[in-house]
Order: sequence, then structure tokens, then C-alpha cells
Amino acid sequence: MPRDATEVQVRAGTREDLTALTDIYNHYVRETAITFDTVPFTVGERAAWLRAHPEDGPHRLLVARGAGGAGPVLGYATSSAFRPKAAYSTSVEVSAYLAPEAAGRGVGTLLYERLFAALAAEDVHRAYAGIALPNEPSVRLHARFGFRHVGTYGEVGRKFGRYWDVAWYEKDLRPARA
Repeated sequence: MPRDATEVQVRAGTREDLTALTDIYNHYVRETAITFDTVPFTVGERAAWLRAHPEDGPHRLLVARGAGGAGPVLGYATSSAFRPKAAYSTSVEVSAYLAPEAAGRGVGTLLYERLFAALAAEDVHRAYAGIALPNEPSVRLHARFGFRHVGTYGEVGRKFGRYWDVAWYEKDLRPARA
């Protein structure tokens, strides 16, 4: 949990957040292998991504802002289409990205708590997360939310002149049946 949870507001992402969200994502594009995008995005290029995550439904974008919602964007979490074919519609891929200064403060945990609470009312059966390795903080976050490791693609992506593995994690979003 954030050091002062009352200071963090989580809400649906809006057009007003897009510049900050793009800046956060571009940090990971430029500095890490956490995303396999290799070229930073412009705000205009990210507009379609924002529109693909409405306020309701299975594909969400939640944004954490500091100072009770009036402060800077601290991070975001998404649930997105897992694959484009219709039979995959009850599966989502989830991810969370934090502003570098927000890492280790519980913001990712707060975002995922809210995201999974929102998804509980949707017709979604499974959540998947792909984690470029190594990324111990992301592995811990997903384990905290009950994700289980289902496999690793070895050297599946090349960035910064080397190959990276991606571990895949799965979470059942439906309560166990008696």
C-alpha cells in the first residue's frame, strides 16, 4: 500500500492523462527491456490505445495520481484484449507501469487491487501477464495477486542488442465452484 494511501487516487484514465501516461511508458521503452517496443511514442500515437480502454467493460485503464488526485500521475494499470480472435474475448492481458519515482511505494498493488475489483463484474475468465525477465518486482506483484507461472518463452525478443525471455503468468478470475 502507498505510504499514505489517502494521497493516491485511482480512477479511469482520461485524455488529460495521456501526456503523462505516454511519458511513463516511453521511459520503459527507452531505458528497459520491460516492454519490447523499441521506439518511443508520441502522444498522438497513443490516442488509439487510450480509446481502446473505456471506463467500463473488460478493457480498462486505471490511473493513479498523487496528492488526492490533483498531483502527478504515479502510474497506470490496464486490462487489454489478450488475442484478437473472438474465442479469446473472456481473457485479458494485464500490465502495470509506474513512474520511476513511484516504484516501491505500493502504487502497483493499489492499481491492481482496483483493476481486479472492476474486472470482477465483467465476463472475464482469465488474466494473463507477460513479464520480460529479469523483473523480480513484477514477478512479486503478480504472485501477490495469485498469478501462477505457466511457461517461459526463451529469447523471444531482441532489444538493446540482446535476447530476452518472457515468463507468462495466469490468474483465474472466477471464484472456485463448490
